Amino acid sequence: MAELREPDAATAEAAPPASRAWRLALEHIESRLLNGELRPGDHLPPERQLAADVGVARSSVREAIRVLEVLGLVRTATGSGPNAGAIIVASPDGGMSAVMRLHVAAQGFPVADVVEARLVVEPAIAAHLARAQARASAWFRQDQPAEEEAQPPAVNLTRASALLDAMDVPDLEPAEFLALDARFHVALAEASGNTVLSATMAGLRDSIEGYVLQAVPNLPSWWATSARLRAEHRGIVQAIRDGDATDAARRVHAHVAGYYAESRITHDRVPVEKPESAKTR
Repeated sequence: MAELREPDAATAEAAPPASRAWRLALEHIESRLLNGELRPGDHLPPERQLAADVGVARSSVREAIRVLEVLGLVRTATGSGPNAGAIIVASPDGGMSAVMRLHVAAQGFPVADVVEARLVVEPAIAAHLARAQARASAWFRQDQPAEEEAQPPAVNLTRASALLDAMDVPDLEPAEFLALDARFHVALAEASGNTVLSATMAGLRDSIEGYVLQAVPNLPSWWATSARLRAEHRGIVQAIRDGDATDAARRVHAHVAGYYAESRITHDRVPVEKPESAKTR
């Protein structure tokens, strides 16, 4: 096996910016998960090997693994032995998600179409979750539920809440914050238990990340905007937990439309940035 070395000076000069390098590492790992090269139960390759494969620093690989851990795809453990390191515990959605991601990589969706799709789908997802939560809460409040009445499942917002906590980490770069933001919206769809909604939102994830990141230079204050987005996310989750479908849908609609209005994006399509390795082929 060839010796793995840290990138030399020439490689370092050609390496992508740190704000994008961790995304390249993330996409590299995700692609290996989607094509079945890596499966649940497998260990991720060592950080040093992944860094050499992608052409990024090990710190970028660590950041990518941290995001995958938040998403529930990998589990990390320190020490030595068979359970140490990063172990894959779940697979990302394939099928429709992979097809839509390929379409985005090839040409990108018009930004206005992405936003319009979000305004149709995401408020409906939030309202659906709130209604499900209301049904579960009503069942628990009954003094003596009918024996034939099955207990409705409570909405599981664990992953969405974990992503919100990750967004609270101080000094996140906009690219890191907005990637977690997009994954939060996918997590809400996954909480619905509807595979079509989950796959649709997962497929739109790259388009969402593309246009929200494109908008950052147009914002009057990234600090103020990110603080508002965090508060809006918490408000959406609370409305769902309260079982208020109308409020949950209203909050999501205002959240998506508000950022788009503030962004003042004029380009027709979501920008698609190819990895450095693809540009040189």
